[in-house]
Amino acid sequence: MLSVKNGTLDSLAPLFERYHVRLFNFFLRLTSNRETSEDLTQNVFQRILRFRHTYKDGHPFRSWMYRMARNLHADHYRKNKGSMDAFEDADYSRQTERLAVVEMEKLERKRNLMEALNLLPVEQKELILLSRFEGFKYEEISRIKGLSVAAIKVRVHRAIGRLREIYFETSGEGGKKQ
Repeated sequence: MLSVKNGTLDSLAPLFERYHVRLFNFFLRLTSNRETSEDLTQNVFQRILRFRHTYKDGHPFRSWMYRMARNLHADHYRKNKGSMDAFEDADYSRQTERLAVVEMEKLERKRNLMEALNLLPVEQKELILLSRFEGFKYEEISRIKGLSVAAIKVRVHRAIGRLREIYFETSGEGGKKQ
């Protein structure tokens, strides 16, 4: 990233190759829309070029990039609040009747989890995506969100608790733990 910051724009290509799929999946889980996720991913890299001068030497690139991605999603969410699509699991829609019962149950649990995730407030959904789906450590999330590590731990814990409540309320599994 330092090369990009110093004007060697071709140095962005390896960063794109390394992170574009991760960013796309992050946005897909947030928006549930492939086209929107592709646009947002592309916009992150455009912003990286536009705001490359704000990158600070010694700071983790990934945290800086995801902070930018988070802000971009927040802008998109504010502009399109009423038009968010419901989650549609692509794997689920392609399954045939020949699926084994075990596979169908697995897909149902995944769908229920994604539906429950989509019912969370954006703040909690984002924390779960960053910590559990994207593999960020609490320290990295604290830099992205500008909060203390302790605050992030508490918020992630609460978000997971709320996700668990919603999952069991909506999945028809009652209080049954997986």
